[in-house]
Amino acid sequence: MPEGVELVRVPAPDVEMIVLGPEFANDVPAIFTQLPALRVVQSFNAGVDQLQPLIPPGVILCNAVGVHDASVSEWVVAVILAMRRRIPEFGELQRKAEWVHDVARPIDDLDLATVLVLGYGSIGKALAQRLAPFGARVVGVAQHARPDAVTPESLPKLLPEADVVVDLLPLTPHTQKFVGAKFLSQMKPGATFVNAGRGGTVDTDALLDALRSGRIQAALDVTDPEPLPADHSLWRAPNVLITPHIAGTVARMERRAYRFAGEQIRRYAADQPLLGLQRAESQE
Repeated sequence: MPEGVELVRVPAPDVEMIVLGPEFANDVPAIFTQLPALRVVQSFNAGVDQLQPLIPPGVILCNAVGVHDASVSEWVVAVILAMRRRIPEFGELQRKAEWVHDVARPIDDLDLATVLVLGYGSIGKALAQRLAPFGARVVGVAQHARPDAVTPESLPKLLPEADVVVDLLPLTPHTQKFVGAKFLSQMKPGATFVNAGRGGTVDTDALLDALRSGRIQAALDVTDPEPLPADHSLWRAPNVLITPHIAGTVARMERRAYRFAGEQIRRYAADQPLLGLQRAESQE
């Protein structure tokens, strides 16, 4: 740590920066009342939509940009392959001890497949790198046009061409139920929808209709509501694979997060720009 920086494990009146590791998970927002000098909140999460309303006015919030790139993008690759190779279906047949060699239904590889990525940030770029060896073509979609991404205005043309649509969107007022009935109806029949962003970016009822109709299949790590109640229809919907928000939960996650937090502390002490800036006083 830089000279003059002291790390403490309990709240203190002179603490300027808090690293919201798992040890503080049950103390938010009460812990903020114990930190009158607080200036920076460093989250361990990539998505901070639930945390943002709790941050005191004038306090900077940073997400863990880059920390979850490898783990989340790896989960996305895994479920894309699983769904296109019909692994969940064959797993169910295995449990029934049924050998069904059904070649009439397609089993698809990723070679020459088009993968559309909504919310093309650091996780999206990590996903593109991992999909490249499979021969897939990745098209990024971002709020503003960039050399490596197009804007949402291009979706009506892109959705009918995409074999896979990956949702990595943060949850904001603009992205609430962004993936609705019209969006899903524009997807290519038989395409795979993958959500590793936020459940609230999807209209769950519209997704259920699309799954039940057999037009698309889906792999979801996030849902709306979340946790998904045991009696929710999504559990029993056809053509869907659900995991309980574990895409970023890997053994090395905390080590990566604390390493990133250390870099942020050094930046703060040196009065350098912080990474993953989500909210600052100027944006209030």
